[in-house]
Amino acid sequence: MNQLKSREPGSVDLPGTLSSALRAELIAFRRDLHMHPELGNQEFRTTAALKARLEAAGLAPRVLPGGTGLICDIGTWDGGRPMLAIRADLDALPIPDVKTVAYRSTVPNRAHACGHDVHTTTVLGAGLVLAGMEREGLLPRPVRLLFQPAEEVLPGGAADAVAAGVLDGVGRIIAVHCDPKVDAGKIGLRVGPITSACDRLEVTLDGPGGHTARPHLTTDLVTAAARVATDVPAVLARRVDARSGLSLTWGRIEAGHAPNVIPQHAELSGTIRCLDLPAWRAAPDLVHAAVDEVAALHRAKSTVNYVRGVPPVVNDAVIAELLRDAMIARRGFDAVEDTEQSLGGEDFSWYLEHVPGAMARLGVRTPGDPRVRDLHAGDFDVDEDAIETAVELFTAAAVIDATPKG
Repeated sequence: MNQLKSREPGSVDLPGTLSSALRAELIAFRRDLHMHPELGNQEFRTTAALKARLEAAGLAPRVLPGGTGLICDIGTWDGGRPMLAIRADLDALPIPDVKTVAYRSTVPNRAHACGHDVHTTTVLGAGLVLAGMEREGLLPRPVRLLFQPAEEVLPGGAADAVAAGVLDGVGRIIAVHCDPKVDAGKIGLRVGPITSACDRLEVTLDGPGGHTARPHLTTDLVTAAARVATDVPAVLARRVDARSGLSLTWGRIEAGHAPNVIPQHAELSGTIRCLDLPAWRAAPDLVHAAVDEVAALHRAKSTVNYVRGVPPVVNDAVIAELLRDAMIARRGFDAVEDTEQSLGGEDFSWYLEHVPGAMARLGVRTPGDPRVRDLHAGDFDVDEDAIETAVELFTAAAVIDATPKG
């Protein structure tokens, strides 16, 4: 595990803590978002709520071209050192909310089951605190808030946001993601990859079918599909360095309609996950070749649709140190714990193709609670103390980033 250098707690005078009134407002804002979840590229209500609150604070948010998501600068960039950006994602998931709470989703089969309502609220809160600091002359450099739509939609709304110019004038970017395995009041952090790449694979197989009494006169597509399902992952395991963790897992296989008829068409679909960037970049060609080779052995015509998802999030060492310094300065050494690389995907990685950055895992489990709520489950919820933790992490990072070291 990479070890990050750290500042002594309290060694930096850090303005930007959260007032009790703003804390209560942010909890209410998060609950309102939780009650009104919106899917990717449909976050119109969420965007409007953010825009209205930022404008009420005297700021000038700019809605992104698609009509959802926005950016908002705190302070005016003079073309000097590029800004620090703080990113949140807005969208919910197409699953029912099964919790029994007052702020349960009011939209059928829609839920903020990944914590994006928390991410959004914390960046809003950081923006409101930083805006107050800027008015008092306590914010040495401008900061950009980035509220991005459609994180859950492959290849992710981050790619569209980058194309819209959200990184113009930005030199560094930070974010958090809820982690139900980490206690509220803490963050998990690591240098290097913290998530994995995730792509989607769709394979179709075609050939002349026939009667099951005469398989030698047909292309036996059921057998061909079974061999593709088992042999392609095995082939990939011998063509990619095992340390890259490239893994193909099927989620659907479909072929045939009758027990005595060999079909003419079969379909398979699944996901490809990968731990490192070089193997992820090589994966499409490797997968195409492996599928074609296995299918050809069974005289099946194969068609591969390889859908790029997201690369792994690779935390920059300097920016990860910034997050660690900020958290320690706020809460002490015990508030930061090492974390492992997950096999989940996160489109924050698209920003890191352009500027250095880092993502921390935000603890959302109530300390002492033995349960670990699963992300993307209908009963997912958070300890709302995490909101204050993230706001103060972000504001401390903004101040430390602008403070010369040495």
